[in-house]
Amino acid sequence: MSMVARSAGNDAAGRAPEEAVVNHAAGVLRLLADRTRLAVLVMLDGTEMPVGAIAEALGRPVPGVSQHLAKLRAAGMVRVRRQGTTSYYSQPDEHLAALVLNALQLSEHALYEVPPHHRS
Repeated sequence: MSMVARSAGNDAAGRAPEEAVVNHAAGVLRLLADRTRLAVLVMLDGTEMPVGAIAEALGRPVPGVSQHLAKLRAAGMVRVRRQGTTSYYSQPDEHLAALVLNALQLSEHALYEVPPHHRS
């Protein structure tokens, strides 16, 4: 049985996954299809950052980054912690972090003869 079949809870290869699971996964992938949101999730892996620092690192205006963070937050893909007047964002889901990392590593395989994550 493939890793995808096992992780999707299927008992047998070749069996269609539950429609609700596929629909949710498609929604997650739609959100990840945006460059800014994908970059934000990469930056938040294992840390938390205020929106201003995220915007500065990306070279993007704060209002635009805030809109992306709102979409990610509505989908449960980031969390926010308020301290005084500052909101700190984090990405606490290990499965989402793995998905983002795998997407980047898959891209490296397409772009490099020896992907950076395989170099020592």
